[in-house]
Amino acid sequence: MATNSTKACPAPMKATSNGVFQGDNPIDFALPLAILQIVIVIVLTRVLAYLLRPLRQPRVIAEVIGGIMLGPSLLGRSKAFLDAVFPKKSLTVLETLANLGLLFFLFLAGLEIDTKALRRTGKKALGIALAGITLPFALGIGSSFVLKATISKGVNSTAFLVFMGVALSITAFPVLARILAELKLLTTEIGRLAMSAAAVNDVAAWILLALAIALSGSNTSPLVSLWVFLSGCAFVIGASFIIPPIFRWISRRCHEGEPIEETYICATLAVVLVCGFITDAIGIHSMFGAFVVGVLIPKEGPFAGALVEKVEDLVSGLFLPLYFVASGLKTNVATIQGAQSWGLLVLVTATACFGKILGTLGVSLAFKIPMREAITLGFLMNTKGLVELIVLNIGKDRKVLNDQTFAIMVLMALFTTFITTPVVMAVYKPARRAKKEGEYKHRAVERENTNTQLRILTCFHGAGSIPSMINLLEASRGIEKGEGLCVYALHLRELSERSSAILMVHKVRKNGMPFWNRRGVNADADQVVVAFQAFQQLSRVNVRPMTAISSMSDIHEDICTTAVRKKAAIVILPFHKHQQLDGSLETTRGDYRWVNRRVLLQAPCSVGIFVDRGLGGSSQVSAQDVSYSVVVLFFGGPDDREALAYGLRMAEHPGIVLTVFRFVVSPERVGEIVNVEVSNNNNENQSVKNLKSDEEIMSEIRKISSVDESVKFVEKQIENAAVDVRSAIEEVRRSNLFLVGRMPGGEIALAIRENSECPELGPVGSLLISPESSTKASVLVIQQYNGTGIAPDLGAAETEVLTSTDKDSD
Repeated sequence: MATNSTKACPAPMKATSNGVFQGDNPIDFALPLAILQIVIVIVLTRVLAYLLRPLRQPRVIAEVIGGIMLGPSLLGRSKAFLDAVFPKKSLTVLETLANLGLLFFLFLAGLEIDTKALRRTGKKALGIALAGITLPFALGIGSSFVLKATISKGVNSTAFLVFMGVALSITAFPVLARILAELKLLTTEIGRLAMSAAAVNDVAAWILLALAIALSGSNTSPLVSLWVFLSGCAFVIGASFIIPPIFRWISRRCHEGEPIEETYICATLAVVLVCGFITDAIGIHSMFGAFVVGVLIPKEGPFAGALVEKVEDLVSGLFLPLYFVASGLKTNVATIQGAQSWGLLVLVTATACFGKILGTLGVSLAFKIPMREAITLGFLMNTKGLVELIVLNIGKDRKVLNDQTFAIMVLMALFTTFITTPVVMAVYKPARRAKKEGEYKHRAVERENTNTQLRILTCFHGAGSIPSMINLLEASRGIEKGEGLCVYALHLRELSERSSAILMVHKVRKNGMPFWNRRGVNADADQVVVAFQAFQQLSRVNVRPMTAISSMSDIHEDICTTAVRKKAAIVILPFHKHQQLDGSLETTRGDYRWVNRRVLLQAPCSVGIFVDRGLGGSSQVSAQDVSYSVVVLFFGGPDDREALAYGLRMAEHPGIVLTVFRFVVSPERVGEIVNVEVSNNNNENQSVKNLKSDEEIMSEIRKISSVDESVKFVEKQIENAAVDVRSAIEEVRRSNLFLVGRMPGGEIALAIRENSECPELGPVGSLLISPESSTKASVLVIQQYNGTGIAPDLGAAETEVLTSTDKDSD
């Protein structure tokens, strides 16, 4: 018997092969087979995520579907495929890697939980969280009796009741955060309530899951389950006293902007593994130890962020998808057969949705939350995700859930998460409501009354461009006449599937957009906010630092919506290229170029694109030290008038000299430069269309230059457009800043238009930054708001693509 049993067991796999040339099949060995499995998983889940992107589904949906597809529900129905790619003898290695990835992912999930924020949870959020747990938990217990009487006979009754209650009462905090970000709801009242309630729900779910695991042991004695649970509580209490002081000491030794010592990172990862080992030895699960460590690590300072940066890409991108495959290999949809099984699936799904939505709706209405918002909250709180799969997989491994029950619960989790985004978009329609916000008067710099307040929304990607941007704003404040200058500094941050993006979410501000909470900022928390606060104190300019957290495909919506809400006259965007040491411009990220183009198409006000070539040097210049030479190249048209209006405001600053170059056609060459009918933009902004013509403005500039030494006027007669314009630029190549219109009008501007790789800068801007240009000055290219929301001459094909993409995202 012993011999026969030994022959029936598969032979253990060796780690590596000797290669195909020596007769070895690589997929018969553990390492090559694991590599093949990982590659298949990554490719399949990424393709599915791409296909589901138009539906705004979180990546966890694609990963769950990918896992099910690779399992016995679809591809795994082929025995040849299953034996070749996922043979039984490889499952131990696969599940070990998957659980190792899960362990570190739960550590990252713990880092996302801000215990201070939990302690500040208001009555509304706490009430919604409790209702969203208790009613679904009770309904889960009720449905468990039905399942136990039909398809789950013979399981551990107590453990099954608790597992079903936990499975139906969970809200996936990380998945919900990303859905809220996609829908631009993070810092609305409804988003704040959902995030706070989900965080409380998350912690409660882990406590209940620990109880369920303690009850699901193979030993039938209740005393053993009690010891497991009490030992787990003792571990949490002990860790709460030991871990925070140690990591506070480490955090104090880590400084913003300096690399974190490798010793601290390795020691932290070792602590995570040790705590995982302890909780596994107790009999709970190794992931609990990792989660507790993540929760207890202080979030202040740069250390927590550095931990995330070091761990998350490898874990979330490589190892975690393996967990979904391991789960998918256990999910066989084919086990759901017959009217009874499908009826139970409908029952469980309806019970899960009914409990969460009804419980949340009832408490929300009790707190006098409007019906539409209350329904939206209910569907948001019904979001499942990875945490749900963890519960189900533990139940499957502990023999609490059989194959059929497991498949039903996985499909329930998939359905409830999938419907969240489309239902919320249909019920709440946040994007459409934002577009209906009130009109405002000053959508351009050019205006009749120049004493009115100028509101600027300036955007930036990183800390490197802040000194030049602040120097530009300092130059823009004039002499503080009238109502002065108000600046909204918007830090553009990409929201991804990474945990570090969710760490940003904790710092949201109740301001209609994802903003930093300035009360939580300290000297080393965010140098961006600190820099702008210092500028505000020194220059007496009203500056409001903010941060937009969105995916790159729709962050332009945040910019445009913020411009409307803050009644900005102009949005200043950074160019997508930055200056290298040799003076050449290098692309930072191509994504930012498309952001700029979308803003040009949809902006509710004027737009400026700032090509930073070190305006004022690498540090902030104080007001008394400002000494800039600013040049406006004027050809005609609304964009050039807007650039001139901005330049005249700069000229009010005592440290700035403004030179206005006006280009006119030489009398001998009138009508000869180009035989094209000039079409100026007749769809101008209602607030500026009745202002003065180009000739009237030039007449005023002549008068101003005759009495004001800070304004110089030069008129250039052009015979050969390409040569004479370059010659004029050569005369002022040592200037600090050029102001130009994006689409200047007149025959001369038409004559110098070239095929540029950057149509968002227009012909003159492209000419100034070309490698052949003799100047290395910074350039601000300005487009005046025309009232149509359409930027001319971005290219018909590109405009169509951008517009259709934005329609799809609405």
